Amino acid sequence: MACPFDEDPVDVEAQIIRGFFRRERVIRPRIDVFAYPNEYLKECYRFSKDSLVYLTRLLKPHIANVTNRGSGLSTENILCIALRFFASAHFLYSVGDSEHVGKATVCRAVRTVCLALKQLLPTFVQFPGHKPLLVIKDEFHRVAGFPNVIGCIDGTHIPIKAPSINEGDYVNRKSIHSINVQVICEATQIITNVEAKWPGSVHDARIFRESSLCQTFQQGQYNGYLLGDRGYPCLPYLMTPFPEPEPGPQTRFNLAHSRTRAKVEMPIGILKSRFQCLRGLRVSSERACDIIVACVVLHNIATIRGESHPPCIEED
Repeated sequence: MACPFDEDPVDVEAQIIRGFFRRERVIRPRIDVFAYPNEYLKECYRFSKDSLVYLTRLLKPHIANVTNRGSGLSTENILCIALRFFASAHFLYSVGDSEHVGKATVCRAVRTVCLALKQLLPTFVQFPGHKPLLVIKDEFHRVAGFPNVIGCIDGTHIPIKAPSINEGDYVNRKSIHSINVQVICEATQIITNVEAKWPGSVHDARIFRESSLCQTFQQGQYNGYLLGDRGYPCLPYLMTPFPEPEPGPQTRFNLAHSRTRAKVEMPIGILKSRFQCLRGLRVSSERACDIIVACVVLHNIATIRGESHPPCIEED
C-alpha cells in the first residue's frame, strides 16, 4: 500500500485515507447583524443597534482579527457571538448553530471578548461611582431617608460545574457548586464594585474583610456608609439592621435600612435576567470569574445607555 501522504497516491485505499484527513473546508455565510430589527437584537444580544455599534467601536482595538483572509470573522461577528452566549443559557454548539460558526469559534470569541471587557473594568466599575459623592448620597437618601449612604453591599452565588481541584471549597450552603460574588451598587442600579473570585463556601463577611475596598474604608478614605444585611458585621463604615428591633426608633431604622438596601438586590436580579448564562456556567472556575466580570461591565454599559431588560429573577 502506498503512503497516503504522498503527492500522487496510487492505491485506492491511500486515496480514501488521504481524503479523510483532508476534508473540504466549508465556510458558512456570515450573519449581517445590523440588518435585523432592534427587537430581535435586544432579544438575542440584549443591546439595540446603536449600542452594538458603540460596543464594536469600544472593543475593536482588543478583539479585531488580524488577518488578510476574506473569511475571517469581523469585530461585529466576534462581539455578537459572545453576547449571544452571555444572553442565553445554551451550550456552545447551540450558539454556534445560531451564529453559523463552529463550537471552537464560539469558545474563542467568548474568551476574547471576556478578556477585552475585563480590561475595561476600572473604567466602567468604579467605587463609589462616577458621580460626585454628594449626589450619590442624595439619591440614596431619597429612597427612604437614610443619610450618608454611598453604597449597598450583598453577595450572590453563580452556579458552576464541579471543579476538578478543591471541589469541596465551591459547595455552598445549598450544596451547589458556585462562585460567591460580592456586589456593591448605587441607587441607580449601577454596580460600583465586584469581587468575583471566591468559592461558594466562603462567607460574605470574609469576602468583604479580605477585599481592598475594606482596607480603604479602614484607612478613612471614604466619608459615608455601606448598607449590608445581617450576614455582615456592624462596623463604623458598614451599617447592618438590628437583629431584634424594639418598637420605635429601631423598627423605623430597620425599615429604612431594608428599603434602601433593596437597591442592591434589583441590579443583581437584572444582571442575572439580562445574562442568562449566569444561571449556570459550564466552564472552569477561573473562566467563570472572567465571564461574571464581563457581564458586570456589560450591565453597567447597558444601564448607562438606557437599555431595557427582561423581567428580573428573584433572589433567594
